[in-house]
Amino acid sequence: MTEPKKLDLEQWWPELFDGLDKAQRRSVVQSLAAAWHEGWEPNREHVANLTDYAAGRIDAAEYDRRSDAAARRMRGSEK
Repeated sequence: MTEPKKLDLEQWWPELFDGLDKAQRRSVVQSLAAAWHEGWEPNREHVANLTDYAAGRIDAAEYDRRSDAAARRMRGSEK
């Protein structure tokens, strides 16, 4: 029997968490963990977008723009 996959975003992409304090790190991980438990698989782009927002490197409008662009690419409708 194989062990279930563990969500360890900080181990997968540690550089994305640089500059975040403990509370910000936890917030990012918790935000993505809920969807992961439902079967969604995070990728580096998703994590980078959320860590950039949590760190204040981007504002809400840029976070939304990036998220929308990623969703369009996943659907294959990027123009």
